[in-house]
Amino acid sequence: MAVPKKKTSQGKRNQRHATWKGKAAVAAQKALSIGKAVLSGKAQGFIYPVDEEGDDGES
Repeated sequence: MAVPKKKTSQGKRNQRHATWKGKAAVAAQKALSIGKAVLSGKAQGFIYPVDEEGDDGES
């Protein structure tokens, strides 16, 4: 016969939530850092197109 599961404690729930939020914060920080490096032109490990003609937006 089926038996109801025990309720997960608040501490365990909060611990899982903190881990999830921490991983998201680290990913956001990495993305921001990479974005800043690409925009400043100091990125060494990326290949991205550079507009040689100018900033007028026409190709």
